[in-house]
Amino acid sequence: MKEYDRWLSRNLEDPDLTEELKKIKNQPEEINDRFYRDLEFGTAGLRGVLGAGTNRMNIYTVRKATQGLANYLLKHQGKSAAIAYDSRIKSTLFAKETASVLAANGIKAYIYPWLSPTPTLSFAVRYLHCDAGVCVTASHNPAKYNGYKVYGSDGCQITAKMADDVMNEIEALDLFEDPKTMNFEDGLKEGCISYMGEDVIESFLQKVEAERILSDDCDNLKVVYTPLNGTGLVCVKEILRRIGVKNVTVVPEQEKPDGNFPTCPFPNPEIREALATGLALCEKVQPDLLVATDPDCDRCGIAVNQQGEFHLMSGNEVGVLLLDFIAHVKKERGILPKNPVAVTTIVSTDMVDPVAKKYGIELHRVLTGFKNIGDQIASLEEKGEEDRYLLGFEESYGYLSGGYVRDKDAVNASMLICEMASWYKKKNMTLLDAMEALYREHGFYRNDLLNFAFEGEDGMKQMKKIMDHLREEPPRSLGGFPISCWSDYEMRIRHDKDGETPIDLPKSNVLEFRMEGDCKIIVRPSGTEPKIKVYLSAKGKDLQEGIKLIEILKKAGTDLIQPK
Repeated sequence: MKEYDRWLSRNLEDPDLTEELKKIKNQPEEINDRFYRDLEFGTAGLRGVLGAGTNRMNIYTVRKATQGLANYLLKHQGKSAAIAYDSRIKSTLFAKETASVLAANGIKAYIYPWLSPTPTLSFAVRYLHCDAGVCVTASHNPAKYNGYKVYGSDGCQITAKMADDVMNEIEALDLFEDPKTMNFEDGLKEGCISYMGEDVIESFLQKVEAERILSDDCDNLKVVYTPLNGTGLVCVKEILRRIGVKNVTVVPEQEKPDGNFPTCPFPNPEIREALATGLALCEKVQPDLLVATDPDCDRCGIAVNQQGEFHLMSGNEVGVLLLDFIAHVKKERGILPKNPVAVTTIVSTDMVDPVAKKYGIELHRVLTGFKNIGDQIASLEEKGEEDRYLLGFEESYGYLSGGYVRDKDAVNASMLICEMASWYKKKNMTLLDAMEALYREHGFYRNDLLNFAFEGEDGMKQMKKIMDHLREEPPRSLGGFPISCWSDYEMRIRHDKDGETPIDLPKSNVLEFRMEGDCKIIVRPSGTEPKIKVYLSAKGKDLQEGIKLIEILKKAGTDLIQPK
């Protein structure tokens, strides 16, 4: 209440905040939710609901975070940073506030003059030789959210060590009194803030185009595309034009940037509801493919036309298809590198293992978060072996086939997926046909995901209680299947019948339970949303058995998190 009263008594620069504070004056629960903590800063930066308070995204929490980042950079001789932003509510304002605070601290700020995909921020950091980067985005979260992703000089999202150091700087600050700032327009005039030129985007697009797999144009393909009212329109349309996809229809209701996302309240290409408007257009246009990119254009989802009906494909299926396609074509052309490398995460499908084995690909599994895939690319680059890298993917619809950025890139993914669809179409196959062929070859792997939301302070406590309980009393069986092995990535220990073995990955709040019969459940609190995610994996002797096993695991996973 003391902090609430302090905010209420100030002449706040954003009138929306003052109005909100007045509305909740006699609502203690609403006040508590806004002020019971500061927004947590981590490897994903900040992410939260827009509004007034220390636990909200607003110009004051953004300034405080940026001043903490500036203090860190100055202690490490940092001199410049790149800034990008998406179509979300107040993204442009937050990006300019970020530039103003950095500039006031003597750190040169380069900012895109237009909203731009997240991967173009990772690219700009490296292209301009900056010491850091900030992208104002909440990715695929609902409209009420915004966020603040921080990148290191390598173009990767920051490490846990840097996040902790920046957090220490942030915690030492008063969000009203301590951040230095200057007028944005004055910064432009004085040269301490500069708009990036079109050369940055053009160089980015050239790097994406250089990752083409096919030499022929994809002029046999018909595509419906939706940027989901986000940042993807210009870059995705241009890269499809460059690879010869001439027949592209953009979903009109979702073409222009709009942070309210009026036709898709959850602008996440992982869920069918987000694609409903695009699918309705597909019924009329009858394209080969629906391509959707999320608001910051780092994730890509698709639906495939199978005899007039449109079927969504999962991130796992597309990742496996892409790896097989890239390796097959490169091997056929005699350009598959020696000792090729692919990277995926511990929660991605096990089906990638036999596909990698087929082509002699060295498969690296990392923790969730594309920065961990980026680290693997950087490690290869340091050894002069970047040409070995074929593909990195996450089950959550993130893909990247080149080392020009260190983040997932839906511009790159849109290009690769369209190339792959065109290649298979020339063989009279759809991507669903191709996936069915891979299932028959490698086994009927099925994957699914359960999400359990825990809002507010009580929700955070409940999430911790659930994870603590599972660690202290791990289940002996799930869905009637005995547990053969369980792993605690926080303790970095794997338990099986032979005892304990160490896990050679950084600490992470993840629990994995493997069962007899190729079934697996992984439990992980989200790093960006107040929810626990439960990843389900099974392998059946045919499709029907795989589906049946997943249904059993759904009940087991639900009982694990919400016991009766």
